[in-house]
Amino acid sequence: MKKVFAPGCALMIYKPQLGKKMFEFLNQDLGDIEEHLLCCRHEPKLPAGTQVINTCPGCDRRYRELYEGITTVSLWEVLTESKAFQFPDYQGKSMTILDACPTRHQERVHNAIRTLLKKMNINVVEPAKTRTEGTCCGDSYYGVLPVEQVKEQMKKRAAEMPVEDVVVYCVSCCKAMYIGGKKPRYIVDLLFGEDTFPGTFEPDEWHAELDKFIAAH
Repeated sequence: MKKVFAPGCALMIYKPQLGKKMFEFLNQDLGDIEEHLLCCRHEPKLPAGTQVINTCPGCDRRYRELYEGITTVSLWEVLTESKAFQFPDYQGKSMTILDACPTRHQERVHNAIRTLLKKMNINVVEPAKTRTEGTCCGDSYYGVLPVEQVKEQMKKRAAEMPVEDVVVYCVSCCKAMYIGGKKPRYIVDLLFGEDTFPGTFEPDEWHAELDKFIAAH
């Protein structure tokens, strides 16, 4: 089976160097893996039978639903099976978790993320609304509600998080939790022992940056 690694537009905007590091690791661990930088909103132009390793919940949903002959698996699932990845030790630090909307009903993703957090010695404090019962970070309301109301939704969801540090596996969720006053911890940053920073976080500016990148890729 042909396998490709799709780091996703949001990660390539946020920290492309981490996308590169993960790509290099996958090649060492799994053999010959190609990089796939074409946005998932476009026809992937991949041969039938290709499996896409994704890092983005939106990519996961689109590759699952839109493109015949293409299958997908999250990077998180791949890493749970890895014997070679060197997981950092967070010494039992308590963090909560925000599950992303596009993989709301994908328990394979929920389980894999929590397995990785356990491997990193992170104590997960589940919020009341979690896994398949989770609710949106607020970003999905962008383009539907006025921006100030979108930000209010982000603050409302952030207020439901039981501890300060919030693990996210969607870059837009990272922006939402920052706007909501929490400390987002992006899973790729955690895996490589790096801090998470918000970057462009105002909804209009972030979506403009994302749309520009998508159009070019």
